[in-house]
Amino acid sequence: MNPLNQRRWQAFKQHRRSYFSFWCFLLLFTVSLFSNLIANNKPLLLSYQEELYVPFLKTYPETTFGGELDIEPDWQDDYIQNQIEQSGGWILSAPVPFSYDTINYNRPAPAPPSSENYFGTDDQGRDVLARVLYGLRTSILFGLMLTLGTTLFGVSIGAVQGYYGGSVDLLGQRFLEVWSGLPVLYLLIILSGLIDSGFWSLLGILLLFSFVPLIDPVRAEFLKARNYDYVMAARAMGLGHARLMTRHILPNALVATVTFLPFILCGAIGTLASLDFLGFGMPLGSPSLGELIAQGKHNLQAPWLGITGFLTTSLLLILLVFIGEGVRDALDPRNVNG
Repeated sequence: MNPLNQRRWQAFKQHRRSYFSFWCFLLLFTVSLFSNLIANNKPLLLSYQEELYVPFLKTYPETTFGGELDIEPDWQDDYIQNQIEQSGGWILSAPVPFSYDTINYNRPAPAPPSSENYFGTDDQGRDVLARVLYGLRTSILFGLMLTLGTTLFGVSIGAVQGYYGGSVDLLGQRFLEVWSGLPVLYLLIILSGLIDSGFWSLLGILLLFSFVPLIDPVRAEFLKARNYDYVMAARAMGLGHARLMTRHILPNALVATVTFLPFILCGAIGTLASLDFLGFGMPLGSPSLGELIAQGKHNLQAPWLGITGFLTTSLLLILLVFIGEGVRDALDPRNVNG
């Protein structure tokens, strides 16, 4: 890490709220990545007749454990558990013995929080805590991928416009004026209704509209930097356009770009939650924060649904906004040089 980036990191650490939010976000993201180990209706590890099995990674038929059917066993059934225990084996279960789609038939739906379901169950009897964990993972991964795609498209288009200028910049700006004036939410709803909604299809649709805010700051940096003396000297020495853009001008433009990234990530997660709330997002049954909030709206007699969905989504977005504030201040030359 060069001295400039070290000063930026120190400036970010001095922003206590943002630094704390950064570690809280990393903790949430890390926990969500291990959702399969934390919340799963299948055993993580079991021993049967002195052999080890990993059911949450591999599917075994019931006959493997002394059953009668050649299908995957119901791990909540006492019959299979007794078969394993009678053989002298043991079962290591996840801390939350429910996956996001596991239905708890032992309690009426929706059921309030209890020692069996810590956050209660939804209107289909599925564990809310498990759905929150899996929903966090889906939302954060979706937001990170959309942010990465947005950055690649926005920086590339802005760089080309700013570096070449002239008719390229003029035509590009006219196109962006029309494109940014489109009613994005209505188009997203229409496109989501025309094609099968899924993780990758939603990602592609949102990517069509999310890259526009990054173009202007990158374009402005390239318009300014292309007339710097060192850039003109490199061009006079015969350096190619691609190397000029990537090695001499792009590093200056990335400073302004990085400032936007936490807010773009925040907007991506919020957009996915909004589409899921309206029913135009992830496929039916997928773990989703927006779908959990919608359940809270339709089940006012079960306040734990709406409260859990609202608090989880709000906490995630607040953390990202605080991180964005710290990144913005850390990249401000006045704070770094001061």
